[in-house]
Parts: sequence; C-alpha cells; structure tokens
Amino acid sequence: MNPDAAPELAELQALLYRLIVAPNGVADALANDGDATNLESIIIGDSRMSAAARAEIYSGAYFYRLLDALKEDFPATLAVMGGDEFHNLITGYLIAYPPTEPSLLYAGRYLADYFDQSPMLTRWPYIADLARLERALIESFHAADFMTLDRAAVEAIAPHDWPSLKLRFHPATHFLDAQWRVDEIVRAVAQDSEPPQALALPVRIIVWRKDAQVFYRTVEAVEAVALALIAQGSEFEAICETIGAGVIDENAIPQLINRLLVRWLDDGIFLNQSAA
Repeated sequence: MNPDAAPELAELQALLYRLIVAPNGVADALANDGDATNLESIIIGDSRMSAAARAEIYSGAYFYRLLDALKEDFPATLAVMGGDEFHNLITGYLIAYPPTEPSLLYAGRYLADYFDQSPMLTRWPYIADLARLERALIESFHAADFMTLDRAAVEAIAPHDWPSLKLRFHPATHFLDAQWRVDEIVRAVAQDSEPPQALALPVRIIVWRKDAQVFYRTVEAVEAVALALIAQGSEFEAICETIGAGVIDENAIPQLINRLLVRWLDDGIFLNQSAA
C-alpha cells in the first residue's frame, strides 16, 4: 500500500481484515505488517483512543463472536471443560485453524482434529470423541434435504429386485467410531444434567436427521456389520447372507433382518433414490 496515496477499497478491506483476524492482536499485526504503518491516516484516532485501539475493538468482537458460536456448537465440550479452559482452547484452535469460510457453520469443523494433537487429551482422553460427535450433529442438521426411503417406497420394490438392491445413506446420516461413550455425555448436557464420567468403551454411533431434528444412538454389533456393508455398496442379498451367518437359529434370520430394516426405515437414514 502506498502511504502517500489514499488506499483503494480492496486494499483497505484487506488491511482491516488482516488486523481484525490477527491471532495476536492488532498491535502485533502492526509491528509485523509494513502495509499497516499508515493506519492513523485511515482510522481517525483522538486523545481518548488511538487508531490501533479502535481497530482492536473489532478484533475483540471478531474473536468473541467466534467463541460464542463455538460454545453453541459444542455445549457438551464446554460443559466438560468449563468456560475458562474452553476459552483458552478456542484461542489456540483459531490460531491453528483460522476460519476460511464466510459462514460460522464451518468455524468448528476441525476442532476434533485439533484435540487429537492437544495435551488436553491427558486430562480428558475422550474430548476428541466428544467434539467429533457434536460436530456430526451439526453436519447432520445442515445436510442437504432429500427425500428419505420409507416403508411405502420399500413395499413397492418388486420381489425379484430385492437380491440386487443397493441402499444408499441419506446425506444427513453420519457414523462415528468412538473409543468412549461420549453419547451419554451429550445426552446429559442436552437434558441440563451433570455430565457423567466417560466410560471407556469402543462404540459405533449413528447420527441422522428426521423432521428437522437430529438424533443419535449407538448401534448393536450385528447392525454395525450390516451398515458397514451398505456403506461399501453391497447388495441386499450379500448383506443378509453375512449377518445371517452369525445367527445360530436360521428361523430367526428373517426376523432379525426385518427388525433392522424397519428401524432404519422408521429412522429415515436411507436416501429415496427414485426421488433423488
């Protein structure tokens, strides 16, 4: 930026953006940004407040707006850590992963990844799983809105088409392999209860959306096998054969398959491909 000339609008916007989002504050940015040395000619200061101090107001507002948004997105993580620790966490997180999208929706996209490398895992070894589940709830809520596969659509499938049938998950359906029962923590916080001690138990958690509301639960072992096969694109006949192989009583296989299918359809985890 030419200090002797009035800045172009794009230059002015770029400068103010750099100052406002600077991770260590406006003063540090001014000391390390040659283009910012003429700030006094751009922002009018007075005896009460300098140009840098005025810019710092916007810088602080920027950080605290992000902090408030992340508190809303990760209420269980906040409840476990407490306000001060969460504040410090987000300070470090935003330095490591500064926002790159204009929407606040994406601000916490990498929080669980940040936890994976954080010393906070020593104190809360389940915290990355917890943040990852809360992020999955957000992703599910904001996923694209397509029609789900329901019982009526399934009943219209011809019998000879069932063996080769391939089911597809709705975009709002997500899976999380967790090493801790963090679902119990999320549920307790949502009910305004004290977060329980995390139980170290590997589980697969399914997250889905129905009628604009997001749900989640752990899946049983046989269900996890079936869902993994569906994700791989396996045909319905192969799925039935695989899960049926672990059932001692062959007469119980149709009942098991029907129970799982009915639950999936009622939850609405599949995409109605004929309407997509």
